[in-house]
Amino acid sequence: MAYTVKDVSEKTGITAYTLRFYEKEGVLPPIDRNNNGGRMYTDFDIDMIETVQALRSTGLSLDEIKQYVELYNTGDSKLQERKGLLARQKSKVEDQISLLIKTLEKINYKMALIDAQENRFDKLP
Repeated sequence: MAYTVKDVSEKTGITAYTLRFYEKEGVLPPIDRNNNGGRMYTDFDIDMIETVQALRSTGLSLDEIKQYVELYNTGDSKLQERKGLLARQKSKVEDQISLLIKTLEKINYKMALIDAQENRFDKLP
């Protein structure tokens, strides 16, 4: 199935400008065009865009994502390099999650203290 820029933008939440920028910068592979020159995206392209979004959300730079895409385009000979890049990023994400869990626990603790204080005041004569 083929999708227009508008379709992909609605589906992924990425603006048309950003899609064109990613293609120009090599973060996305060149996108096929229709007879009028409009970009026509495939399901594969959308999967690649969603991968780029996921990697960006972890803090990976566009240069690092471009490196990942280049490794991907090279094929199976670069599987270990691709895996290594993802493994390093996975470790960073796990560290971020751990920190967020500790932060959430601290917030929950503080809220529980406030609840206890409120309950104590509610019981006063």
